[in-house]
Amino acid sequence: MSRKMNKVAVLGSGVMGTGIACHLANVGMDVLMLDIVPKDVSADAPAKQKNAIADKSLKAALKSKPAPLYKKSYASRITTGNLDDDLHKIKDYDWIIEVVIERLDIKQSLFARVDEYRTEGTLVSSNTSGIPIHMMAEGRSEDFKKHFCGTHFFNPPRYLRLLEIIPTADTAPEVVDFFMHFGDIVLGKKTVKCKDTPGFIANRVGVFGLARILELTQELGLTISEVDKLTGPATGRPKTGTFRLADLVGNDVIDKVMKGLKENAPHDQMVQKVQMPDFFNHLIEQNYLGDKTGKGFYYKTKERDEKGKSIILGLNLETKEHEPTKRPSLPSLGMAKQVEDLKRRFKVMFEAEDKGGELVRRSTLSLFAYASHRIPEISDQVYPVDDALKAGFAWELGPFEYWDIIGLEEGMKLVEAEGETVADWVKEMHAAGHQSFYKLENGLKKCYNPETKQYEATPGASTNIILDAYREQAPVFKNDEVTLHDIGDGVLCLEFTSKMNSIGEGVLRGVQDSLDIMEDGDWTGMVIGNNAQHFTVGANLMLIGMMAFQQQWDMLNGAVKLFQDTTMRCRYSNKPVVVATQGYVFGGGCETLMHCDASVVAAESYIGLVEVGVGLIPGGGGTKEFALRASDAFFEGDVMMPTLIERFKTIAMASVATSGPEAYDHAYLLKGRDRVVTNVDRNIYEAKKDVIRLADGYVQPVPRKDIHVLGRGGMATLYAAAHSLKLGKYASEHDIKIANKVAYVLCGGDLTGPQKVSEKYLLDIEREAFLSLCGETKTMERIQYMLEKNKPLRN
Repeated sequence: MSRKMNKVAVLGSGVMGTGIACHLANVGMDVLMLDIVPKDVSADAPAKQKNAIADKSLKAALKSKPAPLYKKSYASRITTGNLDDDLHKIKDYDWIIEVVIERLDIKQSLFARVDEYRTEGTLVSSNTSGIPIHMMAEGRSEDFKKHFCGTHFFNPPRYLRLLEIIPTADTAPEVVDFFMHFGDIVLGKKTVKCKDTPGFIANRVGVFGLARILELTQELGLTISEVDKLTGPATGRPKTGTFRLADLVGNDVIDKVMKGLKENAPHDQMVQKVQMPDFFNHLIEQNYLGDKTGKGFYYKTKERDEKGKSIILGLNLETKEHEPTKRPSLPSLGMAKQVEDLKRRFKVMFEAEDKGGELVRRSTLSLFAYASHRIPEISDQVYPVDDALKAGFAWELGPFEYWDIIGLEEGMKLVEAEGETVADWVKEMHAAGHQSFYKLENGLKKCYNPETKQYEATPGASTNIILDAYREQAPVFKNDEVTLHDIGDGVLCLEFTSKMNSIGEGVLRGVQDSLDIMEDGDWTGMVIGNNAQHFTVGANLMLIGMMAFQQQWDMLNGAVKLFQDTTMRCRYSNKPVVVATQGYVFGGGCETLMHCDASVVAAESYIGLVEVGVGLIPGGGGTKEFALRASDAFFEGDVMMPTLIERFKTIAMASVATSGPEAYDHAYLLKGRDRVVTNVDRNIYEAKKDVIRLADGYVQPVPRKDIHVLGRGGMATLYAAAHSLKLGKYASEHDIKIANKVAYVLCGGDLTGPQKVSEKYLLDIEREAFLSLCGETKTMERIQYMLEKNKPLRN
């Protein structure tokens, strides 16, 4: 469906309304955000007073963390106003989204006014999390109903990827199609079509699952800290686990959703059986609602421990008093630590015989039973349920994907042994000889369809390149730290497979070997990308630290030279190489990105040359590349130093771009060369398209010998800039020593004046500076601290 979408009106400026407005601004929309006039403000008061609620909400959002905007400057795309004076302006807007209080009467009243002012054909939606969509449209015009549906974002809207699209019987199919497409391509969401049923999909299944874990916690006598570890990353869930998540969301919200499900889904026997434990009801009675009231399952006190950290107490579920928590020591958690692969780790946890294993096993089996019975009530298909839980609750796997790990038949047996039942369609599927809900075939992810009783490609399977789908075919090349895939159309994809995708010798050799294969064979080009949470955390610091501690200078020099040679191979390959990133793109990952022909960067990519944090300078070509990029930015008559100082500060302060768009400001990305996509699922596919585009008439680049550097004059200015950082207490003595090394390389070393130098020359002095810092005691202290504590030391 082709439709213009440039201007969006957001009605309501609470946490969700403001978050949605900010994310719409992120993707370039002109946003009008309206809220009510404060009760104590008269009708003839100035606009500033009448707009106070919306203005205050926007200001609060701009100060909040994590930031709701890709760049603070995007706030200029949001205009605030009030519902009394400015609602008529919605006639000029393409989409009107309601995000007011969860009361049907208030929503209906507002929509009556919207119907009065909107232009015919304008899209209207509600962000309700539970009120039936069709009830809100009662009494509205036929055109309103045709263009109305639910668009349910999850908080925070920038970061949680789920967007539930909930049509009514009156919603035009093309409106649903538009939102499914727009949400995916423009907003970067995992769009999931839901039925207009209580809780839709994510909250219906997710809150049931959470409530079941609360029940089992009480039954099994586990502590909240134990359960948060059991239901966190160990089993593919967020670090919040269960109880921290409840505090974050709000215990009152969970209570309201659960009561709403019981009231509105009387036929749902499993929901009706759930009894919220007395400890949960105690929190509600005491108004201990979580983060919003300062106290919930956890209580962050004003006291600090010997390390200066806030002391956080946890609720003792028996005494209902907050007390210091103990580090969990369950055998199941100990076993889980030994297994890196999530699917294998989950199976270990599921089969463990301690109380931790019992909680994981029984809660998971309840989830299997519950999810199976919700089809076709909440969705006709299997994959939307998994997609909703992954995108809305940040699970790594959905219920049916967990079931595939245990095995279809085994899961069915265990569910029934637990006294639960599985839905008839699952029994029919098993009787037909099927063994799993999902299959990977010919690079496509397929899911069982209960209606057609066939496996069908999931939506976006052809544009969301999932490297797991290629594992059934033999890789083009593989070593212990990389896998080279053929992803079709003559394009290769090099996947890092080391721990945290860190870049060590195996990755570097793998990149070079893959480039040889690409250049010598009948290949179009190569993508460097993966589907992991993070593209890469950077160079293998353990390896560098070991060589530095043991003073193996020749080996260290060889390792740094290998890194530089590898990034330069990417730069000067005879076929195009494009990087696709997401998550952390630190250090050597950023250097790799900057040396390829182009990059396709997910908006949620956090890119930076962070080496200063461990006492080093970028040594894989990164410092050289900033000198080159500064040179390319100079123009005739340019004073040059301001540009150079900006590049210098970026490295010296280990600046990290907190979004793809922000990376342009740091010169990690270049306009016309690199591009940002909002949907992370599409980055490898888009990078593949760029490889094919660049391959048409591709000309192998020539090594640069024309880099303009400023020599001693430039160094003197940068040394002064570094000293100002120290005076401002932004930098320690050792920071200044490192910064001066950065300045030395950026200015071409000890040259008497400005001149042109080659990349090779700059790489040599970059490597020399890197090695000299490796010999510094304080650098070795920083490396050791980072390896032990996983955070930087300022010494």
